[in-house]
Amino acid sequence: MGSLVDRTLAQMRAGLDAGDFTSEDLTRAHLERIAAVNPALNAYLHVDREGALASARSSDAARRAKGAAPPPPLSGLPLALKDILCVAGMPTTCGSRLLEGYRPPYDATVVERLRGAGAVILGKTNMDEFAMGSSCENSGYGPCRNPLDPGRVPGGSSGGTAAAVAARAAGGGYGTDTGGSIRQPAALCGLVGLKPTYGRVSRRGLVAFASSLDQVGPMARTVDDAALLLEAIWGPDPLDATTHPEPPEPLGREGGLAGLRLGVVRDWLEAGVDAGVGAALDACLGRIAEAGGELVDVRLPRGEEALATYYVLATAEASANLARFDGVRYGQRRLQEGDDLNALYTRTRGAGFGKEVQRRILLGTYALSAGYYDAYYLRAQKVRTLIRRDFAAALDVADVLLGPTSPEVAFPLGEKTRDPLTLYRTDIFTVPVSLAGLPALSLPCGESGGLPVGLQVIGGPFQEARVLQVARGIEAALQLAPFAPAPVG
Repeated sequence: MGSLVDRTLAQMRAGLDAGDFTSEDLTRAHLERIAAVNPALNAYLHVDREGALASARSSDAARRAKGAAPPPPLSGLPLALKDILCVAGMPTTCGSRLLEGYRPPYDATVVERLRGAGAVILGKTNMDEFAMGSSCENSGYGPCRNPLDPGRVPGGSSGGTAAAVAARAAGGGYGTDTGGSIRQPAALCGLVGLKPTYGRVSRRGLVAFASSLDQVGPMARTVDDAALLLEAIWGPDPLDATTHPEPPEPLGREGGLAGLRLGVVRDWLEAGVDAGVGAALDACLGRIAEAGGELVDVRLPRGEEALATYYVLATAEASANLARFDGVRYGQRRLQEGDDLNALYTRTRGAGFGKEVQRRILLGTYALSAGYYDAYYLRAQKVRTLIRRDFAAALDVADVLLGPTSPEVAFPLGEKTRDPLTLYRTDIFTVPVSLAGLPALSLPCGESGGLPVGLQVIGGPFQEARVLQVARGIEAALQLAPFAPAPVG
């Protein structure tokens, strides 16, 4: 089966259960892989070597104990976390120099649940600063690189987690998705990435970008691995009033396309995907039809409006959420006797936020200002309602919707940094789903120029099980070989 790091999470768990290797073996193999590839990829911002090994040894001891209960689902499995989730005592920077040195005093709910499930947390991954970006080039700690081609971006903002998993430097991992930040990097790195329904997963301990949009979700190499990771973290949280109050039903492991109506979002295929991406998607849809899926065309006519709506609402929420990061209460700088507070505030805030974060704060503050609130923010909320209705109408005639994840494959580093609008447009197919709060999964469906193309599977509210069922059917129909990382290090 090859190296330990080349196994899927399901294969790792089977090997642990069979006693073929220990969690410490598995963890050491991944730590060695991180040491080999991270200098070139910059996927990890912090590696918790000792903490990971301690967790692995604890997992191994629990497995050896006589009469022990079956191990929890993620016991001994090495995972990576986006550096936007609070982990007690571990650096949490959100990819920003403003938070350099900050160590939270508590675990996010997602992290608490991962610990309860026995996961080994390898470390914290690189990201666009405060999750604002689509290429992982806006990090205050330098850009992350795509392990399939280190001259290209891994996507963003969860690019570090995507790069770590694709580089075999983690068995799986978690990112956050505000406007596509799980699905788009998954597509660009040849992975499976799942954004749950808004409210499925607790946001407590997630440093907020846009509170009505942010969701934590898994990134993995197979659909089954993504399902395993989702089950470990979802469900109501009494400390987060935005979570859905009903416990989710356990996910099955069935897959198949026969008898299902699959709505192809024709507007998106006509909206300007690259020729190679379009050809890969057409071939994929043909294989889906051969496997028994009934393809029907549907329309989501407000694609252009969705992008503009998102950048009004998301920046407005960011403007409010990031007001707390004033450079005084967070970071390494500590107040000293005689400090000029006004000067300190001005100096640290200007130096702390990168250009993209500053840009979005300014846009959001403008949209919320007294003279423009009705013209921009209120109108954007009304359009958001129309977008939700468009999805509801499409899902009335189809069980799930299918469309591209990204209009292009991974692009070269630096290609879009001078023109933010071209970078914003890379989210044109993911943003509408986020505005509607729906579950969506990206999985590889082919390649263009040797780089992966992502297909998006979108379901109705709280229909993650249906989305995963269809994704398994597509995965089985396509039988794609895994995308191998390029030699680095």
